[in-house]
Amino acid sequence: MTAVTDRVFTTAQVRELDRVAIQEHGIPGYTLMLRAGQATFDLIRKRWPEAKSLCVLCGAGNNGGDGYVIAKLALQAGWQVSVLALGDVLRLGDDAQQAYSDFQVAGGRAKPFDGELPASEVLVDALFGTGLTRDVEGIYADAIRQINQHPAPVVAVDIPSGLNADTGNPCGCAVSANLTVTFIGWKAGLLTGSARDYCGEICFARLDVPDAVYTQVPAHMHKLGMHTLQTCLPPRQRTTHKGSCGHALLVGGAPGMSGAIRLAGEAALRAGSGLVSIATHSEHAPLLNLTRPELMVNAVDSPVHLRHLLQKMDALGIGPGMGQTAWSRGLLTMVQNADMPKVLDADALNLLAQTPVRRDDWILTPHPAEAARLLACETADVERDRIAAARRLQREYGGVIVLKGAGTVVACAATVALCPAGNPGMASGGMGDVLTGIIAGLLAQGLGLAQAAETGVYAHALAADKAAANGERGLLASDVLACLRETVNP
Repeated sequence: MTAVTDRVFTTAQVRELDRVAIQEHGIPGYTLMLRAGQATFDLIRKRWPEAKSLCVLCGAGNNGGDGYVIAKLALQAGWQVSVLALGDVLRLGDDAQQAYSDFQVAGGRAKPFDGELPASEVLVDALFGTGLTRDVEGIYADAIRQINQHPAPVVAVDIPSGLNADTGNPCGCAVSANLTVTFIGWKAGLLTGSARDYCGEICFARLDVPDAVYTQVPAHMHKLGMHTLQTCLPPRQRTTHKGSCGHALLVGGAPGMSGAIRLAGEAALRAGSGLVSIATHSEHAPLLNLTRPELMVNAVDSPVHLRHLLQKMDALGIGPGMGQTAWSRGLLTMVQNADMPKVLDADALNLLAQTPVRRDDWILTPHPAEAARLLACETADVERDRIAAARRLQREYGGVIVLKGAGTVVACAATVALCPAGNPGMASGGMGDVLTGIIAGLLAQGLGLAQAAETGVYAHALAADKAAANGERGLLASDVLACLRETVNP
């Protein structure tokens, strides 16, 4: 079972977690609010140990109540505290009203937001919580603009105000935080969509909610992490040999595009496949393994030449550098009908979009534009709700879907996984080819479709993070290959 700290919830599920904790397990709502405020203030002091002044912007809901708790704690610690209230404090809910009263008893005073923010070493965004779905307007939009223009670092309480907690996209505008402290359960919108541009570092605070609460609200999403690699890639037995590690075949590489299939082939090797073959165009087949002799390269000028290769393979990957010619179509038809696990990427997906087929033995790895072609919609429609798009792809095409991008989504029939790793340096040619090879190599080693997709996505992203240690700009796909062996040996 997925650990509580790795489960991911929808907005509705988070509300239900709160309800169950309060009504069925007897944890007062104000107690949870006090814990949330304490967890946030503790992290502020840890992150900015020299800071002694704080400005808190409090909204009219429970998120604002968290803000008043933080402000009270800062006052009690001897900090200079400014609190700006947006909305009528007399209309606060019971718990938030109690937090406001305790803040006043501690000597605090809140002023209405008048369009200006005071000088402060840290700003705290406690305007909106997870329930926001409409566009932010009026004084709240003004406050968010002021927060984003202020020179002080920003801490978001539970979620950056203005960010949709389910999709990760801004509702018109959103706070750009340096640190987000989220409570009780991970929200899907913190892990995909545009979230990377708004959340900064994310810290999770469980608030001592007992396991029994989580068992009453089943989560159908989870977060990938080191546990993914450790579970699916245990240490090898000392008697392991190449035959027990599988044989992967990578298909692609039209004339002039040999680099893509070369990257995919080496990625399958680095992911641990015992043997890796490449089926590619005869124009460059003799040259493809000059710099990686471990690859076995086969010239394939027609689907007939591919048939005998398929008989001895454990897994397939097709698409890198393949193009959309008659040659490409013939190879795809042969591969997609082969009775073994397979991964499709790049032009294999573009060809599939032209003649859709549903299968349960494949992994499709589209980027948003390829996903839009598969769904016959616009790329913006995919990006508007990435999780919904991945789920729709899975329903229509079967198997497992890997929707690439910031916060990659892995959708199976029953579950969705979200990847918190990766970086903007991956926005360069060849990264998807490497991922295709990794997943094919894992399939060849006997991992199931979901395991191979989730493990491959996280290993790829983590290797890219290691490769970007000296800078994201200029990161190459081959740089990721150099770090891959470390990540698949957790």
